[in-house]
Amino acid sequence: MTYELRTYTAAPGRMDALMERFRESTIDLFTEHSMTSLGYWTPVGTPDVLIYLLRHEGDPKANWKAFGADQRWIDAKSASETGGVLAAKIESVLLEATDLHPIAEAK
Repeated sequence: MTYELRTYTAAPGRMDALMERFRESTIDLFTEHSMTSLGYWTPVGTPDVLIYLLRHEGDPKANWKAFGADQRWIDAKSASETGGVLAAKIESVLLEATDLHPIAEAK
């Protein structure tokens, strides 16, 4: 099992639109492309940053490729970015679990 920690820095004034896109389309599409959302956070004092953790079933690269090619994602991204891009910066770190502590399952 591979996990992925992703950090999005919203473009100026676009955090609400970024959150809305996640609520309305992104999270459901993740599930369909073998990515399970484990949690979403905003750092205290940094309201323009969204951090989330995914669990990948299978190969993360293949999951992202399928997600990126999904016409529903292409349409949702295009519709949400009519006023400009939503994310100024995206960072990703792939993680493998250790045996130091059990990992809680997503609900």
